[in-house]
Amino acid sequence: MLINRFLRRGFCTAVARPWLFVGLGNPGDKYKGTRHNQVGFEMIDAFAESQGISMNTVHCKATFGQGFVGDAPVLLAKPQTYMNLSGESTGPLAAYYKLPLNRVLVFHDDMGLPCGVLRLRHNGGHGGHNGLKSVMNNFRGNREFARLRIGIGRPPGQMDPKAFLLQKFNAIARERIDTALQEGVEVLKLLLSKGLTESTRHFNTIQKYKHIRLQNMPA
Repeated sequence: MLINRFLRRGFCTAVARPWLFVGLGNPGDKYKGTRHNQVGFEMIDAFAESQGISMNTVHCKATFGQGFVGDAPVLLAKPQTYMNLSGESTGPLAAYYKLPLNRVLVFHDDMGLPCGVLRLRHNGGHGGHNGLKSVMNNFRGNREFARLRIGIGRPPGQMDPKAFLLQKFNAIARERIDTALQEGVEVLKLLLSKGLTESTRHFNTIQKYKHIRLQNMPA
């Protein structure tokens, strides 16, 4: 089993402590391709595919995969609890592997960023995001876990935000998200080799200019 391989390669040592990457979303075809409910899942899938990691098991109420990127062990999870209960999977996963919160990275949609813009953060609040709120509640209010924010843009005009979140991406937005997923894969590989602080500084500088370029462009 892969867990035995983790142990043989120093899984329990401080140097080789794994990262847990968690993508937030809603399961089922009804939500596939929508702004709010799938981008976290899609980021997990893009990274897993790029590294040849199979997402073929269920663990702690999540579709789950594990593997190595170079010598760095990584755990990948897509909670199947529905968005508002994401913490019921994320919390038990972190506890099962005895991970400190600074080894947990949550991928989530963010209306506060233009569609296709990404941001890495070391920590923060939930900003009204129910998935993040659930994760924080299951970490007993602790907010010291990292996030990869995936911009989905704001609703146009007076459109109801809830209706906007459940919309599927149009062609322009879909192209931006697909590009963002590949950018996300690259920064996750950088994080695993260089650490969160260096990768955040480098990546957010690049994304800052992308934000400026896209902030007034409709998608």
